[in-house]
Amino acid sequence: MTVCQDRKDIIRIKKGRQKMNLKEQLTEDMKTAAKAKDKVRLSTIRMVRADIKNKEIALRHELADGEIMKLLATLVKQRKESIGQFEKGGRDDLVAKEQAELEVLAAYLPEQLDEAEVEELVKAAIAETGATSKKDMGLVMRTVMARAGGRADGKIVNRLVSSLLP
Repeated sequence: MTVCQDRKDIIRIKKGRQKMNLKEQLTEDMKTAAKAKDKVRLSTIRMVRADIKNKEIALRHELADGEIMKLLATLVKQRKESIGQFEKGGRDDLVAKEQAELEVLAAYLPEQLDEAEVEELVKAAIAETGATSKKDMGLVMRTVMARAGGRADGKIVNRLVSSLLP
């Protein structure tokens, strides 16, 4: 074995030890879903990968994991809204499809904070920012959402901030 070949092996081994980024994880999960013939997971992951690619083309740079997480959060929010609309319209078949996609998408997002944890974050943000009225709501919302790191639903945060500020 030559020195050059040894270096390539070392580089390959180091790469294998590194944590996979989200795009690589999606690719691996897509392959696994294809082998397992899991049509829902496969189509959902393909849709996510297409959305990532479209976003990369629009922004003209490769998306980082944080940007992909924001994209996934947007897709989850869209699914939740669609489920509500389809339930109102009595389209149980589409509700089931959207629910299945939502479960696949949610697996890639960090675990969401419960309402009590969000309330504690809101109280801490109000104390830290010195917010005294609803005029300070935007400042408190930004602080809470930054600390939550994508693990809190904006509607819940908004409702709690509104109820805790005079």
